[in-house]
Amino acid sequence: MITVDCRDIESIRDELVVYVADNVGALPALKLHEFVLTPVEDSGVIKASEVVDAIREYLDSIGEGRRFAVETKGDVVAVRSADGRPLEREPSAGRMEGMFSCAHCGFVTRYEAEYHGHVRIHYL
Repeated sequence: MITVDCRDIESIRDELVVYVADNVGALPALKLHEFVLTPVEDSGVIKASEVVDAIREYLDSIGEGRRFAVETKGDVVAVRSADGRPLEREPSAGRMEGMFSCAHCGFVTRYEAEYHGHVRIHYL
């Protein structure tokens, strides 16, 4: 399990979690200022170096790669601003503020009804 601290890039956290989870093949779970990546299989392992590479790739793709440092310490990856200013971006069109994340498996959705329907599946 890898934890990614996003305090300095919270405005792009939702897009970043999707990109990184897809690239490393992990299940994401959103928290207040961070997200957690867990392996899809119980025996699977997520390498912090792969997570760092995916984060750097994403930051480069949006033109912010030079402004942020990606640091690792054990199983925690932190994205820090080099100039001390957090990233401030306007929400993309059609994006809703709230995201719902399943505590059982990491499923993420923007829709509360879809989230509740998904959670019920775990109790069948």
